[in-house]
Amino acid sequence: MSTSTTTSGPGPDLDEPLGGVPLTAGQLPRGAGTGLLVGAVALGLLLYFAADWTVAGSAVFAALAYTVVIYVWSRTVEGPRKAKDRLVTAVVTGAFLLALLPLISVIVTVISNGVERFDAEFFTHSMAGVAGEGGGIYHAIMGTLIITGLAAAISVPIGLLTAIYLVEYGKGKLAKAITFFVDVMTGIPSIVAGLFAYALFVMIFGPGVRMGLAGAVALSVLMIPTVVRSTEEMLKLVPNELREASYALAVPKWRTIVKVVLPTALAGIATGVTLAIARVIGETAPLLVTAGLADAMNTNPTDGRMTTLSVFSYYQYQNPGLFAEAAMERAWGAALILIIIVMLLNLIARIISKLFAPKTR
Repeated sequence: MSTSTTTSGPGPDLDEPLGGVPLTAGQLPRGAGTGLLVGAVALGLLLYFAADWTVAGSAVFAALAYTVVIYVWSRTVEGPRKAKDRLVTAVVTGAFLLALLPLISVIVTVISNGVERFDAEFFTHSMAGVAGEGGGIYHAIMGTLIITGLAAAISVPIGLLTAIYLVEYGKGKLAKAITFFVDVMTGIPSIVAGLFAYALFVMIFGPGVRMGLAGAVALSVLMIPTVVRSTEEMLKLVPNELREASYALAVPKWRTIVKVVLPTALAGIATGVTLAIARVIGETAPLLVTAGLADAMNTNPTDGRMTTLSVFSYYQYQNPGLFAEAAMERAWGAALILIIIVMLLNLIARIISKLFAPKTR
């Protein structure tokens, strides 16, 4: 004997609250968020041009106005859950735009002030014999390339070999000590690196020494920790299965590192080295102490002073002389060239990473 019970009735009502929150709610009109954003931007521009507010004040007020309005409107129409989502989205987007604002401001300022001196004389002449208008940064460009190239030649082999030791061979107290000192050197102030290099060369050549090689040594002190850390992380990403497969074929460890590990991590290593060069190429404080300032061309890093773009820009701003306007134009022009060089180095790093990355199917 079996008994079956059948119940039938209407389905669940989607408008019925579940725990006090409706399952369905209204929606803001299409394009409401975009319209409010445009209105907030217009409000910020109005405050900047009509009310003489600062750029930062206008941007912050516009962002706060947009966030408050979109949250209140969404909570009224769509409910608290969707309103919270819109609130978090607005806060994150606003924080990103506010963080981007100083970068855009710096780029616009440097370009607008530095492009005025972009002429043939500026790139083909030095400051030798120039006391007023005219002159160029040819000697500073060459000094920057020479000193940075020497710093890379010193830092890359040391940093690469140190990272290989830490990942492939390092065990015990020595490896821990090296890791500790690398971490300490990562946060060392740049002026300390300059003073160290100056003291080292004073011991060798005597007081008052200024030369490009000393500047390269100072930059290498700042560059080596970055190379070590970036290379170490790339080597750790190489799968151990590749090493074990090589060892299974009776390949020595040094040959496994050279033929298997390094080629696999080559893209990341090259990218890290390029970014390390971009990090030190704009340093000023250590080069003020070690390389000094020169008005004429000097291509010998072991004989006399040598100027870089950052030092040249600093001195043109600090000591403009009687022709202050011409000096400021040269300072802005040198700063713009330095930014362009750093941008090119970052692009090269991306290209290297893409070209030499391990091909996978």
